[in-house]
Amino acid sequence: MNIFTRIIAVATFAVAAIGVTTPSEAGFFTSFKPKPSLVATVSLSEQRMYLKVTDERGKTQKYVWKVSTGTSGFDTPRGQYRPTWLSKDHKSSQYDDAPMPYSVFFVNGVAIHGTEAVSKLGSRASHGCVRLATENAAAFYNAVQAYGKYNTKIIVTN
Repeated sequence: MNIFTRIIAVATFAVAAIGVTTPSEAGFFTSFKPKPSLVATVSLSEQRMYLKVTDERGKTQKYVWKVSTGTSGFDTPRGQYRPTWLSKDHKSSQYDDAPMPYSVFFVNGVAIHGTEAVSKLGSRASHGCVRLATENAAAFYNAVQAYGKYNTKIIVTN
């Protein structure tokens, strides 16, 4: 057996031993696959959250929801964040155990969460958090859980 044939035989055996049969199965093309992601952009001036959900096939869905953000003196922090932790049935320790269902915390105790005060959505009404209708907060919370905190970006803009 010549040297080239031996190299091919060893390579074929190694590939079979680790269970890889094609370059795509080996992950060669994985860098070209779309990465699933969530991007939530909160517009303070519009009092809206724009959610862009991209699945692992690259298909994107977009949602627009009314929000309530921080009133004067309780500004919602601007910037770009990733979620830090989630709490499905959170109660505020600062504000008389106020319910904060489906909380996705992103900076210094500030979260995107559900509210019963839906009549105030579309105007500034919170102590800094981003409030959503509870069904929208649940959808966002579940998406963050499914896609992962690392694949979620929260952007708060003017």
